[in-house]
Amino acid sequence: MERWLTKVCEDCVVRDRSLCGTLDDAALTEMSRLGRRRKLAAGESLQFEGDENILCANVLGGVLKLSSLTPSGEAQTVGLLYPADFIGRPYADTVDHDITALTEAEVCIFARAPFERMMEENVQLERQLLERTLSELERSRRWLLFLGRKSAGARLAGLLIDIDRRLAQTGCGADLGVGQLIQLPLTRTEMADVLGLTIETVSRELGKLKDAGVIATEGRRGLRILKPASLKAIMDSE
Repeated sequence: MERWLTKVCEDCVVRDRSLCGTLDDAALTEMSRLGRRRKLAAGESLQFEGDENILCANVLGGVLKLSSLTPSGEAQTVGLLYPADFIGRPYADTVDHDITALTEAEVCIFARAPFERMMEENVQLERQLLERTLSELERSRRWLLFLGRKSAGARLAGLLIDIDRRLAQTGCGADLGVGQLIQLPLTRTEMADVLGLTIETVSRELGKLKDAGVIATEGRRGLRILKPASLKAIMDSE
């Protein structure tokens, strides 16, 4: 379901943290003319790898994943997108990854060509996208280093901490607050995919954290971090 924006984006819940956060009122007015909102059901795809690149977007709500096919034809998750994150690659002809909603999600979509023209006319927008891209590149490098040198338990702890931190930034989590309930956007199978582990290993490590009183689970996705300092210590261990 889509609806065209009809006014400047005062009501956007992520405006101050999104790519639009540095724009003045005139630029926001232009962005509002270009943008349209689209809601995605969990499991619904926004774009597919190899498709013609026709859009960019801001994530307004929910969590999405980026995935690519391995040479053997298996889907591999390569990134997660949270509210205020930017989707897309201006000036690229084709889409680099599948983009799929892990939860119910909402995005603000911009047709690629008009968005590129606006970037060329607005240095601040272009600079903000460059800064975000470089920050995400550095974050990806740190994550690869983390996965390459950490144990299974440390990897899982790091993922849980990262999810909690990102959800807290959107008002959906507690940022390692003791006992606060968060809803994990990933199944155990998806966590295993992100961490390069088997689902059996993820289940075993979750069981260890529960037995140690570090976390508690509720239902399929509910998680409470009961001992945040202990979880961080596990993440920091070799």
